Amino acid sequence: MDHSSVLRFRLLGTLTIVAIYLVILAGGIVRASGSGMGCPDWPTCFGQWIPPTDAAQLPANYHEIYAQRGYQNTEFNPVKTWTEYANRLLGASTGLLVLLTAWSSRIFIKTDKSIVYLAVSGLLLTGFQGWLGASVVASNLKPVMITAHMLVALLIVALMIYTIARSQREYLGQLAAGQLSGQFRPVLLAAMVMTLLQVAMGTQVREAVDFLAHEHSYIDRQYWRDDFPVIFYVHRSFSSVILFTNLWLAWQLLKSGETSALLRRTGLALACLVVVAILAGVSLDRLGMPPVAQPVHLLMANLIFGVQFFMYIVTHYANNFRVAGNRQ
Repeated sequence: MDHSSVLRFRLLGTLTIVAIYLVILAGGIVRASGSGMGCPDWPTCFGQWIPPTDAAQLPANYHEIYAQRGYQNTEFNPVKTWTEYANRLLGASTGLLVLLTAWSSRIFIKTDKSIVYLAVSGLLLTGFQGWLGASVVASNLKPVMITAHMLVALLIVALMIYTIARSQREYLGQLAAGQLSGQFRPVLLAAMVMTLLQVAMGTQVREAVDFLAHEHSYIDRQYWRDDFPVIFYVHRSFSSVILFTNLWLAWQLLKSGETSALLRRTGLALACLVVVAILAGVSLDRLGMPPVAQPVHLLMANLIFGVQFFMYIVTHYANNFRVAGNRQ
C-alpha cells in the first residue's frame, strides 16, 4: 500500500476529529449563551439559508408565524442567531470531513476492510447526528434531546479515533510500553468508565443549569448555585476521584524511561486536561457561573475521554506487539 496515502488518511481523519471537538465546543457556547433557538427552524434560519442581521429583514408578524409552529416567544436576536448559524456551518463542514474520511478509507479495502466499515459507520452515525440536531430544534430544546445529541458526538469521536488508530496499528505496535505496570490498563479502563459516569452526571447538572438560566433570563448567574440539585454535589465530589486516578495514570507513563514519547506526551496531556476541567468546574461553582467556563468544562470532559480511549487503544497494540515479540 502507498505509504503517502496512509499518511493522508491519517491527516484527514485527525482533522475530522479536531473538527468534531470544535463542534462540541461550539455547541457548548450555544448552550451557555442561550442561543439554541437563535434559529427557530431547520435547516433554514428564520426561513432563510443565510440568516438576517436585522429584524427589519423579517416579516412584521414573524412572532405570530413561529408561535403557530409551536415556538412561543420567538424573538430575533442577531448575536444568538449568528452564534447558532455558525454552529450549524461548523457542523456541516465536519460532516463533509467525515464523508471525505469514509471515501478515503477505500485504500484499505484489500488490506483491512474493518477500517472501511468503521469509517462508513462514522459517516452513518454523523447523518443520524444531523437528524438528531434537527430534532433538538423541533423539540424546542428539550434537555434529554440535547444530552443525547452530545453523547452521540462523543460516540462519533471514539469511533473516529479507533478508525485512525487501527489504520496506524503497525506503527503503534512498535511503541515501547513493556515497563508499564500490569495494573495500568485495568485502571485506565476504570478511569474511562468513571469519566462516562462523570459526563452523565454533568449532563444532569447542565439540564438543571439550563432550567435555572431560563428562569433567571440568563442573568443573575451568581444566584443560580443556590438552587443546584443534589447531583451537582455528587458530581463535584467525584471529581477528586477522577483527578487522582488520571494523575496516577499520567505518572505511570511519565516515570517509565522506556515508555514511548507518544505515550508520555499523551499522559501529560491527560493530566493537564483533567486539571483544566476541574478549574473550569470550580469557576462555575465559585465565580458565579461565568459563561466562558461552561463550554470549556464540557470540551475538557470530552477531550479527557478521547485521550483515555486513544491511550487504551495504543497500549493494546503496543502490548500485542510486545507479546508477539516475546514469542519469537
